[in-house]
Amino acid sequence: MLLLLLLCGAGAAAFVWLVPYGPTQETFVEIIPGSPTLEIGKQLQQAGVIPSQYAFDALRIVKAGVLKAGTYRFAGPDTTANIYERIHRGDVYTIAVTIPEGSTVFEIAARLQGAKLGPAADFLTAAKTETELIKDLDSQATSLEGYLFPDTYRFAPKTKPIEIAALMVKRFRTAATQLGLHGNVHDVVTMASLVERETAIDKERPLVASVFENRLEKNMPLMTDPSVIYGLQLAGAWRGTIYASDLQRDTPYNTYLHQGMPPGPIANPGLKSLKAAMDPAQTNYLYFVAAGANAQGQSLFAETLEEHNRNVSEYRDAVKKAGDQ
Repeated sequence: MLLLLLLCGAGAAAFVWLVPYGPTQETFVEIIPGSPTLEIGKQLQQAGVIPSQYAFDALRIVKAGVLKAGTYRFAGPDTTANIYERIHRGDVYTIAVTIPEGSTVFEIAARLQGAKLGPAADFLTAAKTETELIKDLDSQATSLEGYLFPDTYRFAPKTKPIEIAALMVKRFRTAATQLGLHGNVHDVVTMASLVERETAIDKERPLVASVFENRLEKNMPLMTDPSVIYGLQLAGAWRGTIYASDLQRDTPYNTYLHQGMPPGPIANPGLKSLKAAMDPAQTNYLYFVAAGANAQGQSLFAETLEEHNRNVSEYRDAVKKAGDQ
């Protein structure tokens, strides 16, 4: 009789462990670090993920494994055995967010909000207030702009803005070590951000950096539109298109009105732009028509204003021709 009862009990346990059960719609369960193992089974049962917390507890005793904290996503019925293995592995749910090279802090905040990782305003606040994260790299920094490294990240759903920013800064430090970044990091990152916003063509990055370096040496204003746009964004005056009047608006980032580098980075550069800023090409170029504005898809560089004016004329003709086709 005892043997029969044991066999029945084992059969019932196996049935509960191995028969699929669970929600018919997406369900999330967050297991807090330090949660008692008995509480985990209770959470899962209350969420409708497993039929019995006792069966889950029995399986935990049999397996004698460690259950890992985190947010878990359940999209349909599954066996208690499989669910146990997922939590034992730490198969937590994360949200993938790709930050393209040259993204500004505003664009990053918008992407995070779009991925349901919190309001954009919260990330912008963290980026502005948590400059201690980079104080050793850039004591002049007024925000984390420039140091939020572009990459693809995976975040838990309730990751805090400061934690997201800290991970991006950590990734920047890894890249900086890989490149051997040294010297005046503030200036290098600022230059790299200008290069990143002016061209997406890898071979042109060192050439663009050379134009800016040459202009700085001659005390010529950099006259770069992306910097003007960034100043307008900070002032809440960006209208989506740059107008002639914007070039006359006096912000610290208006490189038409102010000589020298802007006060800080205007975007978050990738490896190739950082490398170009560290090692610009040796040229006599002082002007260029940016690739992004050129119908031919490449930047046009010039040593003299006369040559630059010809390039501008050619660019306008190409735009007109493209519009007529």
